[in-house]
Amino acid sequence: MTESTARAKEKEEQEFFLRAEKITKVYSDGTVALKEATLEIHPSEIIGLLGENGAGKTTLTKILSGLLPPTKGRVISPRGPVRFGSPREALDFGIGMVYQHFALVGTFTAAENVALSHEHPFSTIQLADTKKGLEQLMEESGLHVPLDVPVEKLAVGEQQRVEVLKVLSRDVDLLILDEPTSVLTPLEVNELFALLRRLRKDGKSIIFITHKLKEVGSITDRVVVLRHGEMVGDLKTAGATTEQLARLMVGKAIDVEARAVELTEEELPHRESARVEEMKSGPGILHVENLNARGDTGKIAVEDLSFDVHAGEIFGVAGVEGNGQTELVESLTGLRVPTSGVATINGTNILGKDPREIYRLGVAHIPENRWELGLILPFTLAENAILGVHQWDEFKGPLSFLRRRKINQHVQELMERFEIRATGPSAPAKSLSGGNQQKLIVGRELAKNPDIIVAAQPTRGLDIGSAQYIRDLLVEMRNNGRAILLVSADLDEVLALSDRIAIMYEGRFMTIALPADLDRETIGLLMGGVTAVKEGV
Repeated sequence: MTESTARAKEKEEQEFFLRAEKITKVYSDGTVALKEATLEIHPSEIIGLLGENGAGKTTLTKILSGLLPPTKGRVISPRGPVRFGSPREALDFGIGMVYQHFALVGTFTAAENVALSHEHPFSTIQLADTKKGLEQLMEESGLHVPLDVPVEKLAVGEQQRVEVLKVLSRDVDLLILDEPTSVLTPLEVNELFALLRRLRKDGKSIIFITHKLKEVGSITDRVVVLRHGEMVGDLKTAGATTEQLARLMVGKAIDVEARAVELTEEELPHRESARVEEMKSGPGILHVENLNARGDTGKIAVEDLSFDVHAGEIFGVAGVEGNGQTELVESLTGLRVPTSGVATINGTNILGKDPREIYRLGVAHIPENRWELGLILPFTLAENAILGVHQWDEFKGPLSFLRRRKINQHVQELMERFEIRATGPSAPAKSLSGGNQQKLIVGRELAKNPDIIVAAQPTRGLDIGSAQYIRDLLVEMRNNGRAILLVSADLDEVLALSDRIAIMYEGRFMTIALPADLDRETIGLLMGGVTAVKEGV
């Protein structure tokens, strides 16, 4: 019997691997994030951890992974109580977590970041050995990233893959994954799930945090639900329904089939071809022709793209992140200067213009990274609510002084209209949950009364309720005649919302088609660059 086999057998014979007992966490501002939460983790088990934004999922897993200490309660192993002073101590114990907010050194390459995570202070980094191990791990897991490019030059999705590889390379006993499938193709999701099943077979314990109830049913053995910091459900996956899980998450019944964008092939919206053809006959609000742009590494990221987005249309762009979606959005919103091509809004050229000029032409932008591009977290709601529009006459008084009363009134209206939960206009943006931060961004952008909305990853990291609220707003804006360019790594979201879909791979559109004309197998192949489909619209 090999050492690893013996270790797995010993784990299987244990009653549990780790137990969090009556964990309470109160932050310095008085926020109670967890209330006597108890979670027992067994060997050879995949646990799905569900809950709305702000339910306490991240706090609990940060305590388990050594990033936070509990206020009350304890974490115990079969050998007795454990208390980790840092994530490194937790890693040494055998616990690794892929955090929602990445812990990467931007100027280091992917290989250097992984190597750094393996070494202790003053030790020599074995970069060649790390790269060799990573190449093998990438083949086994299906998670591929460029190893020699600084991670700050990688797309958000590629950075997430670096984080997953970093933890997998440590051969941990408990692997905690926070939304790991948000940037993967259907094929890559299947490969990741196959890897997780192999890890489970080897005796590993896995906590899988996701908002996708469909994933919970396909990969987990047990489901634990948090609501307002309390454990409200701990049940076997085999006996749980999606309606039951959704009700536990939000505290009330939800029509999952109607509200969640997790649909079967038969349930996908079938847009009427006649309506699309009629829409195409009119002028496009956004017109793009032979657009080319380079990425931060200097390589071509957007190659010869041509398309139109029409009034009353959601034009969806699907694909694995890192295939030019970020550069496309930046080129159309003034954040990146394309190398060549044409892009117009209502006939006016936008290439080479700065973001403020483009926004004045009727463009709203929901950025893919709300913390870096959407908000200034230390600023108040009032200050964030007028970013980009602070020069409007209604907010600017004599000598360019801001009209505080008008601004506060504007914020109150946004809070009511877009259901933003906050203590008031003076609350710092960092005090809001992720869902409410996103609602603030969406509210600010839609309040501009735009002609076209560029929405990049608009529901990333949001719970089922917040995500559906954002989707409903986009559909409402589409129905009111707005043009919407939707860029999302969530394939279900693109399929459910879009009138037309483009599949993007290595900077090019593999096809532009109606949702009803594409099945998931074909989409998965297109997202991986395997084949091409004749354009139908």
